[in-house]
Amino acid sequence: MSITSAATEPVSPNPARSASDANRSATEAGRKARRRRLYLLWAARLAFAVFVIGGWQLFTSLKIVDPFFYGQPSGIWKRTLDLFEHGTEFGSFWTDIFTTLKEAVFGFGLGAAAGIVLGLALGQNRFLSEVLGPYIKIVNAIPRIVLGAIFVVAFGIGITPKVLLSAVLVFFVVFFNAFQGVREVDRNILANVKVLGASQLQVIRHVTLPSALTWIIASLHTAFGFAIVGALVGEVLGAEHGVGLVIKTAQGNLDPDGVFAGMLVISVITLIAEFVLTFVERRLLSWRPPSPSEAVAI
Repeated sequence: MSITSAATEPVSPNPARSASDANRSATEAGRKARRRRLYLLWAARLAFAVFVIGGWQLFTSLKIVDPFFYGQPSGIWKRTLDLFEHGTEFGSFWTDIFTTLKEAVFGFGLGAAAGIVLGLALGQNRFLSEVLGPYIKIVNAIPRIVLGAIFVVAFGIGITPKVLLSAVLVFFVVFFNAFQGVREVDRNILANVKVLGASQLQVIRHVTLPSALTWIIASLHTAFGFAIVGALVGEVLGAEHGVGLVIKTAQGNLDPDGVFAGMLVISVITLIAEFVLTFVERRLLSWRPPSPSEAVAI
């Protein structure tokens, strides 16, 4: 072969390098698509918030909606700042927030622990579930406001009745999910594990609990909201401090801005708790393959 023909002969591309470039381009395109979707998502959320809050402000300013009954976003914001700066007639607003948060967290922990333990126990023991099932349904049928009143009469207006009421609300949400999660465990896997000689504790630790964990974690998102509700209801029934007491006082004073200010603070607390629970869920369920909806988001 001559030097001229060798110089003019085309060089064949490297297959490995071409595949690597293609993968890199696909990855970069995927990142851009996810970033673009995230921007669009937050823009849509912001637009919806502006539409609702702006419409609320506009309608109340034009007296289409009576601000005496429904308040105004500007008035709610001013009332919230006033609560943080000057407190309430019961003391610092920070104390009220901390009291409600403490009641909700303690009730959430107590109710979730009891719900998980009893749900796992009854889910694995059919005889025990048939014995206690009717009584659990009876207690679940009792109106929560009645339970709250009973707790206040029995334990006073301190933190105990609020924690118990929050725990009751959380318990049933977590219990039924844990119970159903255990019942949904693949029986073939259970049978194979027992054939291999696993003890009852090993079955619970390595099969039952991981299988039910998805159900349990999903229930915790709803359960914390119920814990907040339990604390607020208990404070409305009788309390010395708490956001529920602030809301009740604002209602008695015909102060809708004060009512919505308390609701705004509670909403922020609940959203923060939701982000924390989502982070914990991702860490605990990192072994689980993504669901179809999660795969689409990815």
